[in-house]
Amino acid sequence: MADSANRPTKAERTSAAREAARKLHEEQAAAAKRKSLFVKLGVIGAMVLVIALVVMIVVQQRSAAVPESGGIPNGGNEHGGIVLVADGEGGTTVDPELTGDRTIDVNDAGEQAPQGTEPAPRGLDESADPAQLVVYADVNCPHCSVFDGQYAEQIEQWVADGDVVLEQRNVAFLDRGSSTNYSSRGANALACVADAAPESYMDFSNALFAQQPEGELTNAEMADLAAENGAEGLEDCIDSMEYRPFAQFAHDAALADAVPGTPSVWLNGEVWDGQADPDFAVWAEEKIG
Repeated sequence: MADSANRPTKAERTSAAREAARKLHEEQAAAAKRKSLFVKLGVIGAMVLVIALVVMIVVQQRSAAVPESGGIPNGGNEHGGIVLVADGEGGTTVDPELTGDRTIDVNDAGEQAPQGTEPAPRGLDESADPAQLVVYADVNCPHCSVFDGQYAEQIEQWVADGDVVLEQRNVAFLDRGSSTNYSSRGANALACVADAAPESYMDFSNALFAQQPEGELTNAEMADLAAENGAEGLEDCIDSMEYRPFAQFAHDAALADAVPGTPSVWLNGEVWDGQADPDFAVWAEEKIG
């Protein structure tokens, strides 16, 4: 038989139960407080994220705002292309006959073509002599970087030899994936070099595409890269986006002409099909003769 002398009294049992209930209540209150704090922190974090996204979008939209018209750089044409020709000394330069005292209206590029429209780039010449090589490229495009790495030297030689006139149409298809509109900034930088240092255009273009795998450049970095390739003092032109309307026209015209992507290449009006003819140089040599 248990010793009743060691059993707690009713009052003691009641007191112990009350103490246990008090501790449980305190633990529950502390847990609720912690939960409330976590919820508040989560809400604050979400608000900070939303604010950051809004700021980023606003900044991007502001940087994407494009004047309706603007200047055409030296070597630029009415199609938004930069035209490269032989310089007569074994090298290349932008076409000296295309001077920079002209303007272009972005609204004249036309409306985006409906999906499924057959590509029909403006300004193609099927009987050009020297041969007309039109290349659509985007400085943020990995495939353009590969194409340039494989064929830029050969193309430059064709131009220097007078076999080909190159028209590079720099578009901004990949701005949609860039918070800094890098494709447009790169197209503007190329126009700045064409205008101020025409004989350095090809070197700068090749350098810009060569670094594409390393990621986007700032305006200052592009200005430094231009200087390294013979085009110094272009900080203001690149930073002010002086030729942004020209670059936008090239982009909008490509959309209006149903250009499918980059790189896209036409030689005397005939499009290069990389699947049917994997080696562009071999295909082009047959056309150039």
